[in-house]
Amino acid sequence: MPHPLGLELLTMLGLDPVAHVTMAADLGCKGVSMGLTQLPDRFNPHGYPAWSLRDDPALRREMKAVMADRGVTICLAEGLGVSHDTDASERAADMDLFADLGALRVNAVDMGVERERAFDQLAALADMADERGMEFSIEFTPVFTIRSLDEALEAVEHIGPGKATVLIDTMHFFRSGGTVKQVAELDPALIGHVQLCDVPRKGDGDYMAEAMSGRMIPGQGELPLREFVEALPRGQVLGLEVPLMAAAQSGREARDYVGEIVKRTREFLV
Repeated sequence: MPHPLGLELLTMLGLDPVAHVTMAADLGCKGVSMGLTQLPDRFNPHGYPAWSLRDDPALRREMKAVMADRGVTICLAEGLGVSHDTDASERAADMDLFADLGALRVNAVDMGVERERAFDQLAALADMADERGMEFSIEFTPVFTIRSLDEALEAVEHIGPGKATVLIDTMHFFRSGGTVKQVAELDPALIGHVQLCDVPRKGDGDYMAEAMSGRMIPGQGELPLREFVEALPRGQVLGLEVPLMAAAQSGREARDYVGEIVKRTREFLV
């Protein structure tokens, strides 16, 4: 398969970052997405102990050591989005921590902030990432301000040439009206990161609830994922964002169901 796989933060459902990296390596994945703190309790069905890369220097040292030893990289730094009440400048310390951890790229989503503020704050975050040697990507979702690939590309243009890329999450992309043709025609340099999952073509409930806990393993839904992946630049990392909440709540071990996600994705994309 010409695309290496990664394991996204949401897929791990609260697992600590060292175990996350270790599992990724054991399953043949070369990248992870990572936040600085554990997800809220509702996304921790296993009841894993709380952790914080922000507040625990020893955990950061252990994280760096295991990444170096196992050849795994933080492909995507998460949790640094745009909000109504936080200025981009307040993200500086977290940016420093991600840079120290060797993160390749910072991702941001607008969280429903009004367009002018969203664009300006994203531009400030992009500059901050660049100053620290990290790339910057913008994630779009149909229920926030930047709702589609075209609108994300408008934000990239606002930020300036070479300063930002887009993150394409397959649920958000196809639910916002995206097509494989759009991906095939997109400048490959504008694709910063891809998050892969499957869903029905149309949802019938709470969009964000589905996004956080109702995604499917590639091949189990209705999205044209084979064609989508074929249209991507060769070598593009595919971050698996498939939080199998029901499997976790049933008592299955994370290694079991995360291994199933990776195995079935590889089989599907062959």
